[in-house]
Amino acid sequence: MKIAIIGRTEILYETVELLLKNGYEISLVITSREAPEYKKTSKDFEELANKIGANYIFTNKLDECKEEIKKADCEIAVSLNYSSIISQDVIELFPLGVLNAHGGDLPKYRGNACQAWAIINKEDRIGLCIHSMIGDQIDSGNIIHRDFLDIDINTKVTKCWEWMQKRIPYMFLDSIKKLQENPDYFLEKQSKNPKDALRCYPRIPSDGRIDWNKSNEDILRLINASNNPYSGAFCYYKEKKLIIWDAELFVDDEIYLAEVGQVSKINESGSIIVISGDGKLKINEIEYDGFVGKPSIKVKSIRQRLK
Repeated sequence: MKIAIIGRTEILYETVELLLKNGYEISLVITSREAPEYKKTSKDFEELANKIGANYIFTNKLDECKEEIKKADCEIAVSLNYSSIISQDVIELFPLGVLNAHGGDLPKYRGNACQAWAIINKEDRIGLCIHSMIGDQIDSGNIIHRDFLDIDINTKVTKCWEWMQKRIPYMFLDSIKKLQENPDYFLEKQSKNPKDALRCYPRIPSDGRIDWNKSNEDILRLINASNNPYSGAFCYYKEKKLIIWDAELFVDDEIYLAEVGQVSKINESGSIIVISGDGKLKINEIEYDGFVGKPSIKVKSIRQRLK
């Protein structure tokens, strides 16, 4: 079976390596300019294509390359994080269609940053789906494979990304095997009822701004949802940006009056306790003015506030 690769990221690169190890032929590699956070670049994909003897196309306009794609004679394509929407005309060049990996429980959690939104939205698990793409549509098409990761208030989006990075290549492999055995196979047809879908829109760095008036639970979820590989949840300390990378809920029996953001305690361990709208948070790791580590290195008095 000849397979085409369409997209970017190290996860897709690792998928290629896994498919090759399992005897599949990768005869076409299509990529475009990488995002700054990607560990694998378009150059890496080009070198890989040359190494395995695959045709290589660098473009963000697939419809202009339909003849080249057709000549590769691939039965199926695997797509991940491609830079533009794939048209139905391109999808129909592959007899078994184009498979896409989506980090959300389809049809719920369509769109962007689904793992972060699931943490903020107090879900108890996130989904990961392999689905057959429908041209010019977002996260539509029959679901071929699905898996879940249990999460809670302490789960960082970092853990979700690490889990997806491990699972996606193997889920692509299993999905290809199922379609190779039965071209009509699907696990589930996606509902077309708009009420069953939840569209997630992109998150931007400024969304990580902490409002200390909110509950300690809401703030902790924001910290964990904004964690690596994102830019982090942040506030300000002495007019400079302070990013919080690690925190936890803190409960004691103190009766107090305080403004939100107040530093109420500096622990010997290096952590600090900060007051929120309805409770307290224990802050374990910060990034501030070029420093990354225990907050007590920078915050040395309970006469200080985070804003």
